[in-house]
Amino acid sequence: MMAFRNPFDGRRRLRGGTRARLMLFPAFLFFLTGFFSGPTQLLASLVAGLLIIAASRLTREGLRAEMAYAARTIARRPALPRKLLGSALTGLGLAAGAAPQGPALALLFGLAGAGLHVASFGIDPLRDKGEGLGAGRVARAVEEAEAYLAEITASIATLEDRKLSARVGSFTATARALFRRVEDDPRDLNGARRYLGVYLMGARDATVTFADLSRQGGAATARHDYLALLSDLETDFANRTSVLLQNDRADLDVEIAVLRERLTRE
Repeated sequence: MMAFRNPFDGRRRLRGGTRARLMLFPAFLFFLTGFFSGPTQLLASLVAGLLIIAASRLTREGLRAEMAYAARTIARRPALPRKLLGSALTGLGLAAGAAPQGPALALLFGLAGAGLHVASFGIDPLRDKGEGLGAGRVARAVEEAEAYLAEITASIATLEDRKLSARVGSFTATARALFRRVEDDPRDLNGARRYLGVYLMGARDATVTFADLSRQGGAATARHDYLALLSDLETDFANRTSVLLQNDRADLDVEIAVLRERLTRE
């Protein structure tokens, strides 16, 4: 019987996440002080607080996107530069909060806030990782596969069942091991394309249907059948990863044999 993967394998703590949450503190201060000020400062403080809250959320999303980018061998740069947008919103928020004190002070606060944000969190990745047409094909295939996994995880999360979520987490960890294998060697994409596309699409559709049945008090066998499906899929994904690794080993053995033959002749 196949041992389930730990769903937390390969996960890392979000670096900078705590600092991004601390950005909510000045937003709270703006809200608090605004209510003890005149109408002009109240409006400015409310706008400032809302902008900083939006900046904090964008920054956390940017940090997550950067962490996913760093973990992959082949990846496309984030389509939306969330950290840079978070920097801009931080500057605008501080400028809005200081606006009643004059445009010069507002400009100073805005530039200082945006600069400190960049210094603290950096900027978003601006280049794709990997080279050649094969890298682009792999990046698109893995992005599609990750989107299916995200939908599967989100659908199960709505059931608020820890055991089921952990089981899905084990499957996603196994699936991502295959993703990393393909990223390490784009030549493996053809052999794994069905797993990154058709199989995960089917798993997504089955998960959505199962979640709907569960919320409606569906048949008692639905859970058993769904868990059996996950086990079958996890076994298939693990076997495919193993086959790709064995193929790489076979290729290496052939290359070594050819090299030895040439050395012998020379």
